[in-house]
Amino acid sequence: MLNRRNMLHGMAAGVGATFGASLFPERIMASPVNNTNPRRIIFFMQNQGFDPATCVPKGMTSSGSLAKARLPEPIEALEPYKERLHIINGLHGMHTSPSHSAFFGALGGYRGSDGVPPSAPTIDYELSKVLPQTLLPHLCIGMDSIENMTTKPTIATLSASGAGQPIFMHSNPNHLYQMLYGGISTGDIRLQHEARSNVLNQIEKLAAANGRSLPTTDRQRYGQYVQGFKDVNGLRDRLDTVSDHLRKFAPAVDERYTKPEFETDWHDVLLDLGISALTSGITNTLTIGSGRGQIFGAWKGLGVEDQGHNLGHMKQPDNPIWIKIRQYNSRMLVRIMESLESVPEGSGTMMDHTLIVYTSNNADKQHTNGANWPVMLLGNFNGTFKTGCFTQLDGKRPINALFATLLRVAGQNIDRFNMNDQLARKFDTGTGPLKEVLA
Repeated sequence: MLNRRNMLHGMAAGVGATFGASLFPERIMASPVNNTNPRRIIFFMQNQGFDPATCVPKGMTSSGSLAKARLPEPIEALEPYKERLHIINGLHGMHTSPSHSAFFGALGGYRGSDGVPPSAPTIDYELSKVLPQTLLPHLCIGMDSIENMTTKPTIATLSASGAGQPIFMHSNPNHLYQMLYGGISTGDIRLQHEARSNVLNQIEKLAAANGRSLPTTDRQRYGQYVQGFKDVNGLRDRLDTVSDHLRKFAPAVDERYTKPEFETDWHDVLLDLGISALTSGITNTLTIGSGRGQIFGAWKGLGVEDQGHNLGHMKQPDNPIWIKIRQYNSRMLVRIMESLESVPEGSGTMMDHTLIVYTSNNADKQHTNGANWPVMLLGNFNGTFKTGCFTQLDGKRPINALFATLLRVAGQNIDRFNMNDQLARKFDTGTGPLKEVLA
């Protein structure tokens, strides 16, 4: 016999995964297009660490221009885009205790570990509240092996809307496509969308009716689940109201969705869906987890047979395996930039108002103490960040300082992010934004 409470709890978790935020989004969006000061941000998190030798040009030991530098082989796909690139070396995350992965701590700037719940909101979620409002405030997608993405189509390890409130990543592109574009599809996708919609509507009504007979303490929790179903049903309805607009941006569905040869087929179409959500205006905050914030991950489609934890025990510099993986990531970054560059916005393009943050959920390597946490920025976020340069910091400021900087330029006047005075005295020699990276 099915346990009703467990079943409802599981479905409510799915609702949270669908929404890309907590079960109660703080805002209800009215339009996918917002013409006032458009800005958007993308976090691309690679697992197993980001060795500085794979991004810092040889011979560069101090801050300077990238104009005459040659980018390392792993990121050579970004060579034509150097004027949009800012490489930062010398931030730290020692207080996050990353080891195999900092998990939620990588974007939260606090202690994280396997099985440790988030202790506060992560920077991607906080930015989604500050940036111009959209129908779907925050979208998270996660890339892994086919086996992992199939058996666990949603997983929460990187983003959070608050303490104990993880945000789920979408890893099955079929599910994500149905959520975003099921209402404008035909054939089987449309039938599946309608069937799922009918089920969620019925559960919402049933849950709302049955919850009234529960004790007060259970009724409050039950009400949270009911609200989750209302939210996802409301999202579907709002997407339906802009169906004509969405048709212009929906990716074509091909066999990579239903018959992927390699996991990279799903990685590629997940990226397409993430890009379409940005260009259509459904969201302005996208988090991509390559390896899904854990120690796993697979890239057989690149000819890389090794996968998972073993990859982390391989040195990254001059390693042909890691060169392939990092080059693949760099090509993904190029696809994002080119897609946003192709969409006019204001007096420029969408890319002019976008910032891409590329780093790792595990500082510089696996089994690290987090003393160095390299980051690459692409774009200038409406001219607020320096580009075409390399910045070498002294290792005394944490990743939290970068996150505080992001919130500052997005319009929130803060000096610290998720770091109280006691913690700052031990791990941060400064306060306020990183002036070295601002234009």
